[in-house]
Amino acid sequence: MDVSKLFRLDGRVALVTGGSRGIGSMIAEGFIASGAKVYISSRDADACNATAEELGENCIALPQDISTVAGCKALAETLAEREDKLDILVNNAGAAWGEPFETFPEKGWDKVMDLNVKSPFFLTQALHSLLQASARHEQPAKVINITSIDGQRLNPWDTYSYHASKSALIYLTKRMAARLIRDSINVTSIAPGAFPSKMNRAARDHGDAVAQGIPAKRIGEPEDMAAAAIYLASRAGDYVVGETITVDGGLVNAALGTSIDA
Repeated sequence: MDVSKLFRLDGRVALVTGGSRGIGSMIAEGFIASGAKVYISSRDADACNATAEELGENCIALPQDISTVAGCKALAETLAEREDKLDILVNNAGAAWGEPFETFPEKGWDKVMDLNVKSPFFLTQALHSLLQASARHEQPAKVINITSIDGQRLNPWDTYSYHASKSALIYLTKRMAARLIRDSINVTSIAPGAFPSKMNRAARDHGDAVAQGIPAKRIGEPEDMAAAAIYLASRAGDYVVGETITVDGGLVNAALGTSIDA
């Protein structure tokens, strides 16, 4: 058994949506370090181009708003002009909305559900032929959906559509996996906990305080996220199908509740 190549991505082509910052850029950087050529996409062209320049020649910016089906198709068409196959798709682009129940607006529901649930499905659909061109029984293509621990347990904030969307994406991952495994395309998801990002400002701006509520006593680091994504994308994860890997320092599965007798 040669374990030296289990986690390598040499020669692989990846697309990471929402790849210009936060978790997306952590994953993109990890893939590149493991040998992959990585396309990153976000609706902010300047941020996308800046991150691609920072990550080096093996990172290419493809700015695109994928909040609509038309946007998903446009991104797929742009990628198809450059590549004849896609080995790894990371559906990371997402949005959140917090507002009290009494005033929570329709636009806060639609924006989040469209980007967090609809777009991963329709982008994968639009890229199906490129993924199939890569996929083989001995080396499956990979689709990795970035979900959240907020799809597994409640947080204390009024993020109604975000909770619903991430729970939906965890089960959509299973449904997509059941279909796409027939094409040698493995679909999985990663449910991150507290990682510093624009979306998770608490972890970004108050990391030490947030860490006190996490069993591991720290927030997530880029290496934690990159490692999970590389595992799923590489040979190491070839036999993992439909699973959600929780990367949260134990918050979901190892946090002790408060006893009623305390």
